[in-house]
Amino acid sequence: MRVAIAEDSVLLREGLAGLLERFGHPVVASVGDAGSLVAAVAEHRPDIVVVDVRMPPGFTDEGLRAALELRAEHPDLAVLVLSQYVEQTYAAELLGSGRGAGIGYLLKERIGDVGEFVDALVRVAEGGTVVDPEVVRQLLSGRRDPLRRLTPRELEVLALIAEGRSNASIARALFVTDAAVAKHIASIFAKLDLPPAADGHRRVLAVLAFLQAEPR
Repeated sequence: MRVAIAEDSVLLREGLAGLLERFGHPVVASVGDAGSLVAAVAEHRPDIVVVDVRMPPGFTDEGLRAALELRAEHPDLAVLVLSQYVEQTYAAELLGSGRGAGIGYLLKERIGDVGEFVDALVRVAEGGTVVDPEVVRQLLSGRRDPLRRLTPRELEVLALIAEGRSNASIARALFVTDAAVAKHIASIFAKLDLPPAADGHRRVLAVLAFLQAEPR
């Protein structure tokens, strides 16, 4: 896959580029600000972009806003946000845009190893959704009322769904049966007024669509 990287830290940017090249993924653009990323995507048409949230000139949410702009202009472009921060203003909107190409939001400090990161990048490039559980927790924190309908176990399952896990993977993580997981998922969607969907990607998108809803 062809990758574009937008990261203002030169050391991290070059480190990511070298890492991806070693894994056989050519880096077609490596830039330090959001405006340069938009221009690079127009020129090189990468398969996926890796973008930080806070970038020059304001170091607020320039990277995330650029990602939203790119998703609007290039619906087939996969986007992986890799940041130290959860920017709630635009994060749910970006994650909810994942109805075509893949989408992801990972926190730098929570990536366990190189293989884990590259695997997540490939999953997003292939159309999957990868979301750090802490990102989900922070986004959900502003919408407490609907979540009060869920049991503690259902909240655990919801977080694992948002990670893109299969029913079998959730069952292993929680030491329950596949049937129990299916029952929890059906209950979650019913309580949140979200229709159940057949595949894992649509399940995650349904959860993220809830994040975009107005507080009730």
